[in-house]
Amino acid sequence: MSGRDPASGIRLTARGAVASVLVFTLLGSVLNTVLGLPAVVGLAFVGGCVAAVSLVNPRDLLSLVVSPPLVFFAAVLLAEAVRSLAAPSPAAAFGLGIYSSLSRGAPWLFAGSALVLLIAWRRGLTRCVRDLRDELRASGPAVPRPRAGGAAGAAAGFAPEPEGYFEPRMYGSPREGQ
Repeated sequence: MSGRDPASGIRLTARGAVASVLVFTLLGSVLNTVLGLPAVVGLAFVGGCVAAVSLVNPRDLLSLVVSPPLVFFAAVLLAEAVRSLAAPSPAAAFGLGIYSSLSRGAPWLFAGSALVLLIAWRRGLTRCVRDLRDELRASGPAVPRPRAGGAAGAAAGFAPEPEGYFEPRMYGSPREGQ
């Protein structure tokens, strides 16, 4: 953990961090269209990932760690949808554009996801996972344990259901005439 006071500086929520990665990636796509440099999209995505994981609240690390592939796909989908509108055959341009952009962006996607995981791990991702596990364990239903003693089958771990468990229950009293 860094020596910074958590109250100082900018802190993003998980939504804000995901939105910032999306904005960075879309800006990279615009620069790619203007300058003709495909690597700009990947560099913008990786830069957005590093900025987002560095600025997100520590309690939101788990939400951010799982989102880079989805954000990258959404940005490519949106960019290619806009780019294909000017083509003579928009459907073909869209399909080919999605395929080539995702293929060209795969190394950048891997690098951005790995950096997010590494930085989040250093910032306390394990604590977030432990907190989630404890929360799920506390809110889940109690697991029935075998009863001890008495019956011959109890020694083998058999716990019979309570009487009437499978019989339908009758609530109230019958009405007259029924």
